[in-house]
Amino acid sequence: MLKRILGAALVAVASTSCVAGAASDDEVTVVVGYQSKTINTVTAGTLLRELGHFERRLVELGRRTGKRYEVTWQDYDTGAPITAQMLAGKVDIGSMGDYPMLINGSRAQKLGDDGTRMVSVTGYNARGALNMVVVSPDSTATTLADLAGKKVSASVGSAGHGTLVRALGGTRVTVENQQPSVGASALQAGNVQALAQFVAWPGQLVFAKQAKLLYDGAELNLPTLHGVVVRNRFARERPDVLAEFLRAQQDATAHLHAKPLDAAHVVAKATGLPVEVVYLYNGPNGISTFDLSLKPVLRDALRQDVPFLKSIGNIEELDVDRFIDDGPLKAAVGEGTADTVNPARITGRDSACQVDVADPATASEVWFEGEEAPRPAADPTCLLKLVNQVGKAVRVAYVPDAVTGTRWFADHAFWVRDDDGALRPHTTRAGARGDVLDLTQALAAAGAP
Repeated sequence: MLKRILGAALVAVASTSCVAGAASDDEVTVVVGYQSKTINTVTAGTLLRELGHFERRLVELGRRTGKRYEVTWQDYDTGAPITAQMLAGKVDIGSMGDYPMLINGSRAQKLGDDGTRMVSVTGYNARGALNMVVVSPDSTATTLADLAGKKVSASVGSAGHGTLVRALGGTRVTVENQQPSVGASALQAGNVQALAQFVAWPGQLVFAKQAKLLYDGAELNLPTLHGVVVRNRFARERPDVLAEFLRAQQDATAHLHAKPLDAAHVVAKATGLPVEVVYLYNGPNGISTFDLSLKPVLRDALRQDVPFLKSIGNIEELDVDRFIDDGPLKAAVGEGTADTVNPARITGRDSACQVDVADPATASEVWFEGEEAPRPAADPTCLLKLVNQVGKAVRVAYVPDAVTGTRWFADHAFWVRDDDGALRPHTTRAGARGDVLDLTQALAAAGAP
């Protein structure tokens, strides 16, 4: 737990405990619950905390109000304990995934005006790629149907669990309710045959060669998102603090867009996650699109999630339109956008194919050993040619799935040569039609520029 006290000209570390929303005549306490390793929430969690935007804005607020502000950051593995702490009045502002948010709203609505509301989005994927199912590297499974009768680890009530249940259809499995880290260990030990989780667990395990991707949540083509929830009482009593939090979240989002590699390094250092994994999700054209806007398509997705969550017994009822409140966000940072175009794009000059990188649907990146930053490529075939041209060892390379657009590791993709000669990557074996090539074979097929 990290705690900071801020005043008109003071930023100090405090060691005493505090109660959420507590205040005296000259001091206000703010408790923020976040998930450091759920990197789709970094703009309201890890990155925001490390950059100090919220604290700096509260210092400015303190100069105007004459008050001191104490911020406590509480880190959790999933959204469920954040909800429990919010219902107990011990966390004021929390960030979590779509399913946990809806569960939060459903349980909190019993408190009436003292419940919670959703006030912003941190990040989202318009097709659902934030959640995935992985299996051990030596697994023979190529589809979810191959898991019939097997044990699958998931955090029940999480977005990863929801993706699993929706994608399974009629396939029956035994779901082991486990925290992500426990499930990852169980997969490696052979105690479960698959792991269904949210960012960044699938990418982390695949990058470490401890798992391979079986199912890409983007195949559902249903938006998945993470967002920010606030206690209603706190929002009523401290609207100025909530406004500064949302402005600070916007600051962190702008930093991530302007300096994606720097942001990835900051998050990696704070969490212990490999920077290559953070950049997979949070880099330009990444799996996560960061935008605070409560877009119509995301609101619709949340509405569609409610009947499903009711059907599996996770919630009783929830008025989504009442739960979502974009008033504080509009007042703090202005109107958002309705489009789902990722503002963080791969750009630059492709030195292998000698073209500008312009199409986000095909843009790729390769990070060579010994270089400070990745190089852009116009498309996956050009990336292969670039690797052959440069001749250096590759630290990591990213390519978009030819169908879903999900950004993935080039060395863990399944490559297929199309009739036009282009080499197209796919995140899963099931998604690749025809003869499949591994990266070494794809490089040989691509040749030099």
